[in-house]
Amino acid sequence: MTIDRAAPAGASPTGGAAPPALEVRDLHVTFPSRRGRGPARAVDGVNLTVGAREIVALIGESGCGKSTLARALVGLVKPTSGEVLYRGTTLGYSNAALKAYRRHTQLVLQDPGGALNPRQNVFDAVAEGLRLHKDTDRLGARVHRALSQAGLRPPEQFLERYPHNLSGGQQQRVVIAGALALEPSVIVADEPVSSLDASARGEILRLFLDLRDTLDLSALVVSHDLGLAWNIADRVAVMYLGRIVEVGTVEEVLLEPKHPYTRSLLSVLPGTLSHRRPILLTGEPPDPTAIPAGCRFHPRCPAAAELAPHDPRRELCHSRALPPLTGTGRPTSVASCHLIPSPVPSPSGVG
Repeated sequence: MTIDRAAPAGASPTGGAAPPALEVRDLHVTFPSRRGRGPARAVDGVNLTVGAREIVALIGESGCGKSTLARALVGLVKPTSGEVLYRGTTLGYSNAALKAYRRHTQLVLQDPGGALNPRQNVFDAVAEGLRLHKDTDRLGARVHRALSQAGLRPPEQFLERYPHNLSGGQQQRVVIAGALALEPSVIVADEPVSSLDASARGEILRLFLDLRDTLDLSALVVSHDLGLAWNIADRVAVMYLGRIVEVGTVEEVLLEPKHPYTRSLLSVLPGTLSHRRPILLTGEPPDPTAIPAGCRFHPRCPAAAELAPHDPRRELCHSRALPPLTGTGRPTSVASCHLIPSPVPSPSGVG
């Protein structure tokens, strides 16, 4: 299914003169050693922006750090270093600062069945956030409005239902309604449709687009599925082993990918590079406790494997680490790879 994902008139990745809705600058999240394994550099120097009324898809394999980044963006994981900024203001980590911030930036999780309390009916599930914030004025009307915004209409038909009385798509709409009840300006959605069937996936993706258009919401949508990005995103960021390796408009990244990793992911997706033979990735999947020297993708890189033994670029790939990608708030595509021209930094020096 193809969904019209065109941004409303006036939307831009940087929101014009206004600061981005959400931004991370040189973000690092390192988990300590455990069970004989070294520290896990789950997020390792990420720069990224989500502009006003923009949907950014964050794509990568399991283990690449995208879910950790999503949790850092909503304050559930405290970064080891770097900054998260909401509309230009750096996020603080006191209880009061986090509570205030979460009114503006809400997380939608992968498994709606797991996110919903089976003992709570729909009304209580949607009202829970407002009650936690002690903001219960006109509670019934606000729950009704949130359910309607999430596509559960008429809301009266759903208020007394429990999760087991709902389909998977309806459960996910209840989770989204719970986020919308707090009237956020940014949604961070971690694999929001991976547990749904094809028809429900299309409905939820269309809902995100409708929310952007009607409520001026921005969204970061985390997924392993590049097809989702094509249907919903304004821009795509591709993540590998803790870093963004390519970012740009959806057309640039999906139709003219620069990075070998992006090309590999796309080669097995129908309708993009399907005219080429699939590029099968070999070697071990991403392991944040064992990041290789040089380019972190080189042990699995099909392009590096095709270099002649004495090609000087082979030595670069094996020995020289690439810096974190900057320019990741720009509307044009940039990528981090020794085998393509170096990206041009953004004017501010950060993405």
